[in-house]
Amino acid sequence: MTKLNGSWVETANSPDTDFPLNNLPYGAFHFAGGDLRAGVAIGDHILDVTALEKAGLLDLHESNVFSRGTWNDFMALGSGVWEGFRGFLTSALSEGAKQQSDFEPHLVAMADATLEMPFSVTEFTDFYAGRHHAFNVGSLFRDPANALPPNWLHIPIGYNGRASSVVVSGTDITRPNGQLKSPDMDMPVFEPSKRFDLELEMGAIVGKPSKGRVSVQEADDMIFGYVLLNDWSARDIQAWEYQPLGPFQSKATATTISPWIVTKAALEPFRSSTPAREKELLPYLQEPGPMLYDIDLEVALAPEGKKETILSQTNYNVMYYSAAQQLTHHTTSGCPMRVGDLLGSGTISGPEKNNRGSLLELSWGGKEPLTLDTGDKRTFLEDGDTLTLRGVARGDGFRIGFGECRGTLRPAPPLD
Repeated sequence: MTKLNGSWVETANSPDTDFPLNNLPYGAFHFAGGDLRAGVAIGDHILDVTALEKAGLLDLHESNVFSRGTWNDFMALGSGVWEGFRGFLTSALSEGAKQQSDFEPHLVAMADATLEMPFSVTEFTDFYAGRHHAFNVGSLFRDPANALPPNWLHIPIGYNGRASSVVVSGTDITRPNGQLKSPDMDMPVFEPSKRFDLELEMGAIVGKPSKGRVSVQEADDMIFGYVLLNDWSARDIQAWEYQPLGPFQSKATATTISPWIVTKAALEPFRSSTPAREKELLPYLQEPGPMLYDIDLEVALAPEGKKETILSQTNYNVMYYSAAQQLTHHTTSGCPMRVGDLLGSGTISGPEKNNRGSLLELSWGGKEPLTLDTGDKRTFLEDGDTLTLRGVARGDGFRIGFGECRGTLRPAPPLD
């Protein structure tokens, strides 16, 4: 198993940090009143990459790559640059590195910075690719014998979402208003959603564009890195609108991502295979090797002013379809993929009740309320609730973390 790489940044050597030298995730930050800056997390500090570039301490053979403070321009330089840059940073931050005196002035305390969106989202596609989640949801609304749609074991089902609604961890979420089915009337009503929910997901970021169909291996090579992702969902709005064309406004409120892009290179030691297939996939979707990752995930809920309760714990390795398979399928129609496209994995639920990645499943459609550690009960989210997603891949004496993916639900805006 891969071991901890030692760094001259002392806090990066703690077994409890999300950001050892083995990780080096990419983010964006600013100080009060300051410009957006690109940064790399190391221990409890951020290496200011925008400042390094201005000081002439980077050699990317391109100018102003980080001047906008996000990582899109860097992604567009290609995988050869990705690899070389990561190797350069690893060397420069290692114990005894000659660059320490040059780099140390450009380290800033993470606690003093405000984290922002690490990249500009070009397009957002969300999938429905978790076997246990799909079975649970299907069982809620249909006979469990027919829980999965007939196409589910053959195709990674997805829909195009709203890139404009993707926000960074820490952003408040406003409960949406929408059309809801009324049990007592033929007409729907327009009210605040009463069944607002979370979805525990991983997000894959496309770093290379495509023209035409790509293979699963090519798709994997296109992925720049991963984030945690909470695709907030209004279940009652969804129930009224989803037939015949699927989610629309029920999924448009917000999608929260964690602030750090964990590169595929950092996750390489944690590769794992997708589950055994219940039905053989068509050749274009078959994987040449392990395409998932062993990443422990958890969901915590804290009522306003109270301590949090861990609602769910699961692992990314239970997904039925990998991000590479999802990306491959996305291109089959000739759909071009662009730098900065974001793919949501779909809700990640495991086989047991405490592995479920949504309140829809945890409360079984609201029929089985959860009792929190505080004594509060929940079927769906209440105003003031803070949801926090966490994820770590565990190595020998170190962990690869994503930072928290957090959002607090605020009341719906008043109706006219």
